[in-house]
Amino acid sequence: MQKKEISLIDRLTFFGLNYLRYIIVITQLIVIGVFFYRFQIDQRIIDLKEGVEQKKEIVKIVLPLLNEAVRIDKKTQIIEDTLAQQKKFNGMFDYFISAFPESIVLTNLEIKGETVKIMGDASNPQHLQSFYSLLKKENKFKLVSLQSIRKTEIGYNFVLVLDNFTDI
Repeated sequence: MQKKEISLIDRLTFFGLNYLRYIIVITQLIVIGVFFYRFQIDQRIIDLKEGVEQKKEIVKIVLPLLNEAVRIDKKTQIIEDTLAQQKKFNGMFDYFISAFPESIVLTNLEIKGETVKIMGDASNPQHLQSFYSLLKKENKFKLVSLQSIRKTEIGYNFVLVLDNFTDI
């Protein structure tokens, strides 16, 4: 028997008929799989875009509330600071009034922030000295300074500066 020579065209035809159909089917399955995967990815993208839009709407709604909360917080802080200053001023003034002797005449009282400048007349220098010593001893003011004292016909005129009240 003679072996028949198979031509190239016959080989390609045989290959095409037997194997190429499997390759085409596998390729089509891969294309269909990719097609369905693309649908999934597109759906995820759409869902994420909708989620982003929802979150943008939430931010648009909540942003004015947050701004209002920040404004209220600032006002509350200012009020708390003011109340603390008033409390400190009240403590300073109450202490000063309670410590101030009756025998000294107050002619002028200036209060600027935490500084108290007292001008007055004392008929008895020992009362002024005991008042000064009391202020130094109790240490309610970080600075107690007798700036000037001079003798007048009714007693002693003085200027006393108190600064940085600390309610210990």
